[in-house]
Amino acid sequence: MQEGCSGDPARRAGNEYLFQMLAETNMSTFQELGVKRIVASCPHCFHTLGKEYGDFGGEDLEVFHHSEIIAKLQQEGKLPEAEKNGRSITFHDPCYLGRIGDIVDAPRSVIGGVDAEPERHGKESFCCGAGGAQMWMEEDADKRVNEIRAAELAETGCDTVAVGCPFCSVMVKDGLDAVGSDMEVLDVAELLWEQIVAKDLEIHDKTKNRSGKARIWNSSISDLV
Repeated sequence: MQEGCSGDPARRAGNEYLFQMLAETNMSTFQELGVKRIVASCPHCFHTLGKEYGDFGGEDLEVFHHSEIIAKLQQEGKLPEAEKNGRSITFHDPCYLGRIGDIVDAPRSVIGGVDAEPERHGKESFCCGAGGAQMWMEEDADKRVNEIRAAELAETGCDTVAVGCPFCSVMVKDGLDAVGSDMEVLDVAELLWEQIVAKDLEIHDKTKNRSGKARIWNSSISDLV
C-alpha cells in the first residue's frame, strides 16, 4: 500500500499542517497511479477523502464506504444475501457514515437487517466516543461516551453489535466490557464473510461426498467385471 493515513485524526486534533502534508502526499500518489475511485472501510476516511480532498485536487474522486459496494454486489447476485445463523443483531451507526454521510440503509442491507435498534440510531445516532480525535484523549470516568453508547446497545437485548468503522469497533467493544456486557462486536463485512466461509465449507463437503460416492460406484462396477 502506497497511500498513507487520510489525515482525519490530525485535522480533528488541530494539526492542520500535518493534515495538509498527508493530503498532498496522498493526492500525488493517487494521480501517479490514476486512481479515480476509492473504497474506504473507515467512515472517517470516507468523509475526509470524499469531502475534504477537493481542496487538494481530489474534487473528481469517487469515494464509497465498503458497505455500499457490498450491498451493491449482493443486489447483483455476486455476493450471497446475509443470514443471521442464530444471531440477534443490532447496528451502531458511525457518525461519519449515518449522521454526516447519510448512509443508513446500506450497512443494514449487508447484514439482512437488524433484530432491534438502539434508542438512538440512523441519522439520530449517538457517537461511540472516538470522533473529533477523542479516541486519543481521556474523559472523566463517569462521563465516558463509549460506555454510555455501549449501555444503549446492550439494552437492545441482542447478542451481536454490527459496526461499519474500525474506531467504533474498538470503542464499542471497550464500552461493552466496561458495562459488563458480553455482546460480540463485528464489522458488517466480517458477518458476511463468516457466512461465505461457512457456505464454502458446506460446498466443499458436498463436492467431497459426491466424488467419494463416484469412486465407490466405479469400484463396484470393476468388481463385477
